[in-house]
Amino acid sequence: MLIGSHVIIHSRNADADRALLRDVLKLGHVDVGGGWLIFGLPPSEVAVHPTEGAEGHELYLMCQDVEAFIQTMRAHALACSAIRDEGWGLLTHLTLPGGGKLGVYQPRHARPKAAAALAKRRAPRKEKSSRRSSKKSASRRARSRR
Repeated sequence: MLIGSHVIIHSRNADADRALLRDVLKLGHVDVGGGWLIFGLPPSEVAVHPTEGAEGHELYLMCQDVEAFIQTMRAHALACSAIRDEGWGLLTHLTLPGGGKLGVYQPRHARPKAAAALAKRRAPRKEKSSRRSSKKSASRRARSRR
């Protein structure tokens, strides 16, 4: 069914924000042509919150130690807001070079198992078959007959 998610960050300075994701946050990436980078993300989760107001979406990255994260960002001359204890986690907002804000928090809530790990366990095992392995098997059978 689902194989992942694709998050889009709209930016007024996309090159600088891509450089932050690549060089500072050290996210793996692929160049899909013309310098257009798509970044890999660590395992993720999704939650649905009730609202009385406008519907929308939010993106938060999670880290093990929000204070260490802020220190690393400061070493790269990047600004983070003061840490807020939200109960469910310790939250800061990183200001991206393009001016946008990205929430980053140290979770205190329970975390689900990664979907990829669950999918691998549920997927039926496939038989490995290839011409090469068939040729090797035929060669072994011929030798055993000698």
